[in-house]
Amino acid sequence: MKYSLIKILPLFLGGILFSQTPQDSIQFKHIADEMLVNGTAYEGLRDLTQNIGHRLSGSEAYEKATDWAVQKLKEAGADKVWKEDVMVPVWVRGKESLQIKASDGEWKTLRMTSLGNSEGSNGKDVEAEIIFVKNKADFDKLPDNAIKGKIVFFNYAFNQKFISTGQAYGDAGIYRRSAASWAGKRGAKAVIIRSLSSALDDVPHTGMMTYDKDDTARIPAVAIGPKSSDELEKALQTLKITAKLNSNCGMKGEKLSHSVIGEITGNKDQSVIVAGGHLDSWDVGEGAQDDGAGIVQSIEILRTFKSLGLNNNHTLRVVCFANEENGVRGGRQYAKNVKEKNEKHIFAVESDGGGFTPRGFGLVMTPDKRKQVQSWRALFLPYGVHNFEYQYAGTDIEPLEVLGVPLAELSPDSQRYFDIHHSEEDTFDKVNRRELLLGAAVMGQLIYMVDKNW
Repeated sequence: MKYSLIKILPLFLGGILFSQTPQDSIQFKHIADEMLVNGTAYEGLRDLTQNIGHRLSGSEAYEKATDWAVQKLKEAGADKVWKEDVMVPVWVRGKESLQIKASDGEWKTLRMTSLGNSEGSNGKDVEAEIIFVKNKADFDKLPDNAIKGKIVFFNYAFNQKFISTGQAYGDAGIYRRSAASWAGKRGAKAVIIRSLSSALDDVPHTGMMTYDKDDTARIPAVAIGPKSSDELEKALQTLKITAKLNSNCGMKGEKLSHSVIGEITGNKDQSVIVAGGHLDSWDVGEGAQDDGAGIVQSIEILRTFKSLGLNNNHTLRVVCFANEENGVRGGRQYAKNVKEKNEKHIFAVESDGGGFTPRGFGLVMTPDKRKQVQSWRALFLPYGVHNFEYQYAGTDIEPLEVLGVPLAELSPDSQRYFDIHHSEEDTFDKVNRRELLLGAAVMGQLIYMVDKNW
């Protein structure tokens, strides 16, 4: 089937005139063609995940990943590549196990994972009766003597009614972040939470938790899969169940690490456009969708601009951020350095929603800038991208907002992402080459329009 180029007429919005030409459609097609035919992102992701694997900040694997990123940026054609110093927390998991038994039964092992940044049991068994609550409101109704000395189990599920799974993740996320502090303040020995997952399998998911500064007892926090969670809740309706938790996780100070940065110098001025993702991952799975995909997509944009000879007006910079998963130290340090150097940034876009089919962009910017980006919607429609209504941006680039930098995040189809997010299921085989490259293409197209018009 033959497709004609879309002719886009000038659009008047909010008193601002935005003109687009057939040349923009032609350039969009050049970018997409180059990536879909000659793109190296998929093989780059294979290399990262299969030869390095998961790469938690502070680990030896993460340091190998920084060297990998330097090499890939050079191969992509960056004019300059460097490592940016970042102090990162060092959290280690170690051996861990969770067993349960009814009063008249035998011990049964449950699949589990400690939550990131949690303190463990120092290799000792923590044994106590489990008490079940559905949510924070139910927990608050319990008297202190019902909680003290117990292991509290929160079975708060993803709300399957939300079409955007990110909305369900945000809704349930407070239990991962805060349940240990709630329970520890009231004398509990540990907490178990239902994994933040849209799937109904039995895969446990990790992710960052935090303790309040005034926590005197930093109790262990672990997650179990949705299937085990529902079975445990059902059993607790009629049985007294004891849990035995043993874990060796905990913080081991900080160390010097790095974000990795590469750029193509601007032809008109040195103001910066950023494309990025986070190079670290959790220490389970292979960190393919979260966020190896965003890393290789960002590098692919730089490679394509160089390959097509697009002669970017502004400096195009790719940032492979350190420590997004358990501290956001890379994003914060980058923004701090931008402020201290008085570097002008005109735009930043991040990919941290997986390498699935792109559907739109979240936008965090002034109303005038938002209207301008939305006026480009027709250019993106042939690529299946239509949603420019979300108002969010990537975690790593959020610190740039206070500097007045317009922000965006690629918004892929979200239905499968939280099935595998932060779990052993986040592996290379879950990534589709065309979906991954199409996401890179629309990011590159957006950057092309910003570079041309801002």
